[in-house]
Amino acid sequence: MKHVHTMPFGALPRARGGVDFRLWAPAASAPSLIWWDADGATHRQRARADGSGEGFWHCRVARAGPGTAYQWEMDGGLCVPDPASRWNPQGPLGPSVVADPSAFDWDEGWTGRPWHEAVLYELHVGSFTPEGTFEAAAAQFERLAALGVTAVELMPVAAFGGRFGWGYDGVLPYAPHAAYGTPDQLKALVQAAHRHGLMVLLDVVYNHFGPQGNFLGQYAPAFFSSTHQSPWGAALNFDGPDSANVRRFFIHNALYWLQEFRFDGLRLDAVHAIADASSPDILQDLSAQVREATAGRHVHLVLENEKNERHRIADAPRPGRFDAQWNDDFHHALHVLLTGETHGYYGDYAAQPLDLLSRALTHGFVFKESARREGGRRVACLPAPPQPLPAMVNAMHNHDQIGNRAFGERLDHLVAPPALELALLLSVLTPATPLLFQGDELATPRPFLYFADWDGELREAVRAGRRREFGHAESPGHPLPDPCAVDSFERSRLAWDAAARRAGAARERLLQSALAARRRWIVPRQPQLASGLHSARRVGASGLRLRWRYTDGAELVLDINLGAAPVEDPVPAPDGAWQPVFDHAWPDPAHAGDAWPAWAARWRLREPARKVVQ
Repeated sequence: MKHVHTMPFGALPRARGGVDFRLWAPAASAPSLIWWDADGATHRQRARADGSGEGFWHCRVARAGPGTAYQWEMDGGLCVPDPASRWNPQGPLGPSVVADPSAFDWDEGWTGRPWHEAVLYELHVGSFTPEGTFEAAAAQFERLAALGVTAVELMPVAAFGGRFGWGYDGVLPYAPHAAYGTPDQLKALVQAAHRHGLMVLLDVVYNHFGPQGNFLGQYAPAFFSSTHQSPWGAALNFDGPDSANVRRFFIHNALYWLQEFRFDGLRLDAVHAIADASSPDILQDLSAQVREATAGRHVHLVLENEKNERHRIADAPRPGRFDAQWNDDFHHALHVLLTGETHGYYGDYAAQPLDLLSRALTHGFVFKESARREGGRRVACLPAPPQPLPAMVNAMHNHDQIGNRAFGERLDHLVAPPALELALLLSVLTPATPLLFQGDELATPRPFLYFADWDGELREAVRAGRRREFGHAESPGHPLPDPCAVDSFERSRLAWDAAARRAGAARERLLQSALAARRRWIVPRQPQLASGLHSARRVGASGLRLRWRYTDGAELVLDINLGAAPVEDPVPAPDGAWQPVFDHAWPDPAHAGDAWPAWAARWRLREPARKVVQ
């Protein structure tokens, strides 16, 4: 089966030979296509482009085909890659290459999995394996499926400047980063995941372009807003003059990944940095078009959104809405409780973090939307109303919360193993949707550092920025890692030998058994989860009794002691027939009235009462 996404820009081979090239360059007066013969000849060819209105330029080259290298030459002789290039093997500073999107053969029958089955595993392709390629990552999917993972989430793969980086500074949103592999190798990764029953979600960045290899300002300045700003400079233009084609560029990008590459969903990075005063705004527009174009498949849209905008998420797939959001409130409250760190945005969680954690587990968001001060703290910390819990993506840490530290420490490096194990279990054994970060299952000793392969002035600016932000953490003999050094990238590669170590093997067994319990007891009941009826009660200084209720009358109860000393529960355990779901460090769950052990938890489920038929 073939899957090709057609779009009004880029290069597309014609069925009867030749290639159509299209470019949106509203500020150019006479662009030309420069191309090289597909048979490998070195001499350049030039083709005149015809204007077709609204700033679009088009030319058809009969001798071109898959493998043809090409660039667009702007007024004044500037040669640039195709911004909708499907393949740029030399990076964004080199020529684009025509790819044949119909060359890959897809299996039939896969339509995805419903969201309530999602157990996400976030990975960075370049550091996930020693090879750092799509092919090497796909070879690990059988192991992830056996662990209990149901969805792989790739950090951005769009082409960016340099050899290595996190991927959030992409400049060619349609072209996979060449160091990871070819477009067909990325498609093979997705197909391999599907064959193991795994969904694949892709992290995409629609809030800015990276600084290296971005030439849009030279020939399409309308990509950038004249009224809105972002942390990276002028915001993308989603609501000003000529914004219709900017919106089309990014909406087609979402559809391209979902249709041509058969991804099962997208995670939209930092949408709080998107400025759009129009209605529908770009996020609503994108969601509505994705829902229409992917009808009949389970396709999921996830947000990263510091604003905690309740109106953007829904408890079922709806046009204009999103399936889920990363719940930073859960992570921040848990992190403050276990580490005591209160700098920056953690300061919002310094008062009663246990209570805030319980609210995150029973209500979803802790705080309503509010403006933020410099450093990340909210201007007002007002309680948020209850959210649909499966729409909350909970993680004990992710790439941001690890990599945006001075030394890239995982939570494993900051707390003792008993606390770490409870943090991990809290992220996977509640009605929220779990997210794991690469290596969580291995108890890996490796950090995940910030790394970017910049050079020149940009490299010095990034180094200076890290020193301003984290210089206080340096000490003699313990300097800050250089974010632009290849060593920072290499140190962040996943340590696969961790699985053979005792701690790694024990972690893997713990996670596998917890995910098996989730699959048996929690996942089947997700569609019956009640809304706004969940509750929490403090037990002593460090204990919580959490209750999640279902529409059929069932209850899931978690007793957890997040402290180093036992706590006494003065309230008798609820009556009824309880099914043991999962115990961790709890010697004998039958003795409900005894003191709760330190760093221990037990999950129980009460089935609904059966009606007696007379």
